[in-house]
Amino acid sequence: MTKPVLILGYGSLIWDLDDLAPKVRGEWRMGAGPSLPLEFSRVSPKRKQSLVVVIDTDAGDPCPTHVIESTRSTVAEAVTDLAARERTDAAHIGWVDLATGTSHSQREGVAERVRDWCEATDAAGAVWTDLDGNFEQATGAPFTVERGIAYLKTLEGDSLAAAHEYINGAPAGTDTPLRRALKVSSWWCTG
Repeated sequence: MTKPVLILGYGSLIWDLDDLAPKVRGEWRMGAGPSLPLEFSRVSPKRKQSLVVVIDTDAGDPCPTHVIESTRSTVAEAVTDLAARERTDAAHIGWVDLATGTSHSQREGVAERVRDWCEATDAAGAVWTDLDGNFEQATGAPFTVERGIAYLKTLEGDSLAAAHEYINGAPAGTDTPLRRALKVSSWWCTG
């Protein structure tokens, strides 16, 4: 039997496969992926300027990722599929291909961690969204939990609703520093 190419998810991909839906098989295996440092440190135009979760080796905490199988037989095809879903180029998709011994990630140590996980799970390889945490570019200051909350407090109407939907809708295991702070924030819980 051919080893599967796996797709790792940790954010909206879990509940919104979008045009990736016909290119996967089975259901999400929640918590079955490698633990990666995650934080809501990206301002997303697609999500009405909400903060969205990304792999963040500086501000993130280790959180479980989730796995679904690609219908593709090669990692390169799965990279193209995920890039199309994310409306980005292949440079912003991380990948590990055990058949070729190659990998790509813009985050230090992430490809190595995913490679070890692929070897332990007998996968052919894996792909994941590897977008930058752009908080500093968008706001002029590096991400901290306090700055993240202050930024969220500037959102109104549909933007604030999108932030609530996205952050509250992320998988329970996405237990980042910002999310923990928001869970005890009366402003966020009553917003």
